[in-house]
Amino acid sequence: MPDWLHIALRSLGAVAYLFILTKMIGKRQIKQLTYIEYIVGITIGSIAAYMATEMDGPVYHSLIAMAVFALVPYAFDWLALKSKTLRDFFQGKSTVLIKDGKILEDNLKKERLTNEDLLEQLRIKNVFRLADVEFACMETNGELSVLLKSQHQTVTPQHLNLHVAPAEEPQAVILDGVIMDEPLSTLGLNRQWVRMELEKAGVALENVYFGQVDRAGQLYLDLYDDKLKVAEPQALKLTWAQLKKCQADLELFSLSTKNEQQKRMYQRDAELLQKVLNQVMPLLTK
Repeated sequence: MPDWLHIALRSLGAVAYLFILTKMIGKRQIKQLTYIEYIVGITIGSIAAYMATEMDGPVYHSLIAMAVFALVPYAFDWLALKSKTLRDFFQGKSTVLIKDGKILEDNLKKERLTNEDLLEQLRIKNVFRLADVEFACMETNGELSVLLKSQHQTVTPQHLNLHVAPAEEPQAVILDGVIMDEPLSTLGLNRQWVRMELEKAGVALENVYFGQVDRAGQLYLDLYDDKLKVAEPQALKLTWAQLKKCQADLELFSLSTKNEQQKRMYQRDAELLQKVLNQVMPLLTK
């Protein structure tokens, strides 16, 4: 067998074996490396490269070495589960960099970070004013976790005492111009509904690259031809406008009538409808 073909086969075998070992180690090997996993990853890669190019030594020696290194994270994870001390030693501990809005310079030096490094990490988290930060912590994987001060946090429906429906996963109902029946059945819809929506939008099914239905029952379309524009669904906005008109009419009726009983009734209904509008506004005006 020619040397080039031998090297090619050994390389393919090394890649396949590495893939199997990586699947065994788990996703964390890719997503967030601990010290041990970082060392193991480098070492296994070096052994695989040696196995692919070294023609004299037997292949199984390299395979055994890679298998041993792949088992090391399992052993360390098992020890870390048994002991908090060993877990801190192997994986490290998070470091507080900002507390009560103040930078902890000693901890910053401990992590070998400069002020510019800290500001860069904050900008990655979309925080551009240091004065907005209440607490920041460097996690064991090197990521910076940031807690903004209360007055700078994003307002949620809970802050406004609004009750909203649970979030539901949008369903992809059209892929590559083909209607998907299973997601449609999950939403309680059918192919006829999809065709009606496509007809309203003036789009042919074969021209649709991707179609998705949100929890409000609106169909979002992405076409193969990016130059074509699809009109946004107006059903929710029309519903909002109609409800606002009804509420305004009730207030007008309360002002125009001279009957005190009817005036109170119209005012009460207008206030009730206004409460409903406040609750559905996040859904109908998005």
